[in-house]
Order: sequence, then structure tokens, then C-alpha cells
Amino acid sequence: MDEADIADLFAAFGPVRTRRLFGGLGLYADGVMFGLVLDGRIFLKTDPGFAADLAAAGAEPFTYRRKDGRQVNVAYWSLPEPALDDGEVAAALALRALAIARAAASAAPRRPRRR
Repeated sequence: MDEADIADLFAAFGPVRTRRLFGGLGLYADGVMFGLVLDGRIFLKTDPGFAADLAAAGAEPFTYRRKDGRQVNVAYWSLPEPALDDGEVAAALALRALAIARAAASAAPRRPRRR
């Protein structure tokens, strides 16, 4: 999935910027990262309620293995298959992910900038 595919999928959501991230792409709206693309799959930022809703729709959590072999789960879940074919559904899910990402960003303590 490339930037043109992402722009097409989220056209009803609004402009989405991408940045290279860990061998994939970070998805940003209004300067806030709300999703990521890795190995051709889109993952959205979640909270427990949104994760449960996505799981019920057939989505899967983003996980990775650490060097020590432990599996790590983070607060990102895949975009359900039906949303890949319906821009309105994808937009609604992206709006929810963006709201969660904004709330998380405002709740996080700010780190001082390096000079």
C-alpha cells in the first residue's frame, strides 16, 4: 500500500500525511499520528473500547517480537477488511482513531526539546 492508495482510501476522512516509520509508514492528520502501515496492512490507534469494536469486526492487534522473544502488543489494531473497500467506513474509523490519538497526546507528559 503506497501513499496514493492511502489518500484514496481516506479521501472522505481528509488529508493524511505519511512519514517513514520502522520500515513502514506513520499516518498523520493535523500533526497527530493516528495509524501506521506495515507490511501492506493499516493499523489504527485504539483504546480498550475501540479495540473491542475492531476485534468484533474481525481486526487483529499489531504485535511484534522483541529480541528476547517476548511478544509485545501495542494500542494499534488492523483496519477491518470491509473498511478497505468502503471509504466512508474507513473515514469513520480513522476519525475515531484520531480522537483517541489526540486524547493520548494531550494526556502524555511533555518532554523537553533537545538542543
